[in-house]
Amino acid sequence: MSKTYAGARLRRLREERRLSQAELARVLAVSPSYLNQMEHDSRPLTVPVLLRLTEAFGIDPGFFSERDTGRLVADLREALSDEVAAGRVSASDLSDLASRTPAVAALFVDLGRRNQQLTERLSEAAEGRGRKAAAVPRSAHEEIREFFYRRQNYLHDTDLAAERLAAEIGVRPGAVLAALAARLADRHGVRLAADCELLHRYDPATRVLHLSSRLRPGQQAFRMATQLALLEYADGLSALAAEDFAPDSAAWPLARIGVATYFAAALILPYRRFHRAAEEFRYDIERLADHFGLGYETVCHRLSTLQRPRSRGVPFSFVRVDRAGNMSKRQSATAFHFSRAGGTCPLWNVYEAFAVPGRIQVQIAAMPDGRRYLWTARTVTRHRGSWGEPGKTFAIGLGCEIRHASRLVYSDGLDLGNTSAAVPIGMGCRLCERTDCPQRAQPPLDRRLAIDENTSTFVPYPVADEDSRTD
Repeated sequence: MSKTYAGARLRRLREERRLSQAELARVLAVSPSYLNQMEHDSRPLTVPVLLRLTEAFGIDPGFFSERDTGRLVADLREALSDEVAAGRVSASDLSDLASRTPAVAALFVDLGRRNQQLTERLSEAAEGRGRKAAAVPRSAHEEIREFFYRRQNYLHDTDLAAERLAAEIGVRPGAVLAALAARLADRHGVRLAADCELLHRYDPATRVLHLSSRLRPGQQAFRMATQLALLEYADGLSALAAEDFAPDSAAWPLARIGVATYFAAALILPYRRFHRAAEEFRYDIERLADHFGLGYETVCHRLSTLQRPRSRGVPFSFVRVDRAGNMSKRQSATAFHFSRAGGTCPLWNVYEAFAVPGRIQVQIAAMPDGRRYLWTARTVTRHRGSWGEPGKTFAIGLGCEIRHASRLVYSDGLDLGNTSAAVPIGMGCRLCERTDCPQRAQPPLDRRLAIDENTSTFVPYPVADEDSRTD
C-alpha cells in the first residue's frame, strides 16, 4: 500500500482548529515530535492516525489523499495556462505545489484567474468595444459558483439549521406544502396568492407571497422554503455571504440568495431522511424524485450536497449545461474539474442527453490523470405553459468516482473494472492533455505540433515526439 505524506494538510487542519502540536498529539495518541515529523513529511500518516483524525474531526480520510489534489492541479493548469504553454512551469511542478502547499497553490489559482480577467478586459478595451477596461467587472454569478465550489457544495451549519426547522414544523413527503404554508402564516404572517406573472414575488409591506399558478407543487414548495429561509435564517445568510464578499458588492445579495436556496433544499429534503432514502434506493434519481414529489434537477442538486461528517453520501459532481455548451451550474464534492475557460469535452455524455430527451444516459468516463467516473445525464425542459412560448432545455449531469459507482443503481450490468471501456474525456480542448483525440478543437498548450505539408492525420493537431515538449 502506498504511503500517505500530507504534512501541509495536517498542519493546516491543526491551525484551523486552533490546536497546538502538543494538543493534537494527545488527540492522536502520538508524541509531539512524531506529529512534527508527520507535518514536515518526514513520516507518513499511518492508518491508525487517519482513523483517529476521522473520529476526532469528522473528516473523510480522502482529505489527506493525493487524489484530493487532482482538482487543485487542474485549477492551477487552467489558471496558469500561459505559463504552462510557455514552458515556465511543468505538470510535475504544479502537482508538487498542490500536494505540499495547497494554500499557496490556491492563492496562485486566484492570482492567475485575476490576471486572465485583466487581460480579457484590456483586450476588450483595445478592440474598441466602447467599454473601459476597469468598468468590466468579474461576473458576480461566477463568483457565487466559486463560493460553493470552494466549499465542495456543502454548508454544514446551514444544513443542520434547515434539518432542525424541518423537524420542528413537520416536513415530510406529502405534507411539505401544508407545513411550509402554516409556518409562513403562523410565525411570519405571510399569506399565499397564486396570481403572479413571475415565478414568485414577495411583498414585504403586505406580507403576501405571490406564486405563479403554473408552478408545480414541488416548485411551489421550493420557493416557499426559500422565502422562509430569507425570513428565519437572515443572520446566517449574511454571515456566510460576509465570509467572501463585502455587503456593497454585487455578489453579496446573490450569495445570500444562493445560501437561501441551499437552505430551502435542505428544508424540503432533510439530510438524514433524504440520505437514508438515497442509500435505500441506490441513488435512483427518478425514484427519489417520485418519492419526495420534487423535480429531477432539485434531487440531483441535493444529492451533490450529501457530505455531512460521519454520514456521508456518495460524493457527486453536479453540472447543468445547455445545447451550446454553456455551463450555468457546476458544483463538486469530487476531484472532477470543470473548465472555466469555456468549451467542455464534446465526448462527455451530458451532450448526448439532448439527442434522447427525458432518458437517462450512463457513461464511464476517464480523465487524463487516470481517474474514472460514472456519469448520468438527462435533459429537463421548462415551458411557461402556453403554445408557442419559448421554453428552455438543459442537460443535468451527476457523476461520481468509479470507486463509489457500485452504490448506484446505474452501475448494474457495467464492467466497472474494465479501464479500456471508459470513454476518454478531458476538461476542455484548450487544457486537455490528450494529444491523440480526434475530436480536439484546439492544439494542446505545451506541445509543439508536427506540421508536415506532405502528410495528414485523423487527429486534427498532431504533436511532435515527446522529446520536443517545450522545456
